[in-house]
Amino acid sequence: MTAAVLKRGAKPPKAAQNRPTRVSGAPKITRQQLGIGGAVLLAIAIAVMVAVGVPQRIWNGFVEWTAAQGWEVRHVELTGAREQERLAIYAAVLNGPSNAMLATDLDDVRDRLRALPWLADASVQRRLPDTLVIEVKERKPVALWQYHQRLAAIDVTGKVLTRERLERWNDLPILVGAGANARVRDALELIAATPLGRDVNAAVFVGGRRWDLRFKSGETLALPDQPGQARAALATFAKLDGQGPERLLGGRFTRFDLRLPGRMIVAGPAVAETLAEAEKARRAAAQAQKI
Repeated sequence: MTAAVLKRGAKPPKAAQNRPTRVSGAPKITRQQLGIGGAVLLAIAIAVMVAVGVPQRIWNGFVEWTAAQGWEVRHVELTGAREQERLAIYAAVLNGPSNAMLATDLDDVRDRLRALPWLADASVQRRLPDTLVIEVKERKPVALWQYHQRLAAIDVTGKVLTRERLERWNDLPILVGAGANARVRDALELIAATPLGRDVNAAVFVGGRRWDLRFKSGETLALPDQPGQARAALATFAKLDGQGPERLLGGRFTRFDLRLPGRMIVAGPAVAETLAEAEKARRAAAQAQKI
């Protein structure tokens, strides 16, 4: 171990000139700490400029200068995206007039993200000097909407999410007809309010005002216009279906109409058979009278 004594104003020995001098106990400053310190100073400068109200031209020049120093969007940290394509998210984020960090309008970025089909909401934050931190909340499919012979997954607001790979949601109810997607809440509440909900295959929106329910066994149930009356009619039908030795559902009928209070109009093979038997009995009675 060697030691060198330095005198004020004297040149250090050659060996000392070629060897870095360490000060015992001095903290080591990292590049990250320098970056944070620079960011803090720059943030203070920005706050001062905003407070004093610098002219727009000077501000634009300052923003360009900060971008040249590395304050521009180079990284995007994304969480919460499962269904929405990530490339569409990145394209929406970087679709502004400039990638300069200080010129990036976070509200505009959020609005562009919320315009994507799957995204219900998004939070956007800056992480200086060059990163945007984005967390998205995706919509959930609650039904399949059939219109013009095309199917689409929709959320609870009726917004179309996708028309691709719909087999993933085969267990969701199907809504049929123009405007059915806008009334998805009504349809789901109607189906959920009856024990026959598991038997419903589709809800058809008729005339923009009422629902027909199609059951998995093939029957159609026509319900009244008003939501309260529709729920009451469906409850009555469920009660009738559970009475007697045979269910109403199961293939003996094709259509039930409960639009008129206190009445149920039915159609199907069972009705035809009943009418045929009634006609046969009438003819037999008429023949007996002749004898």
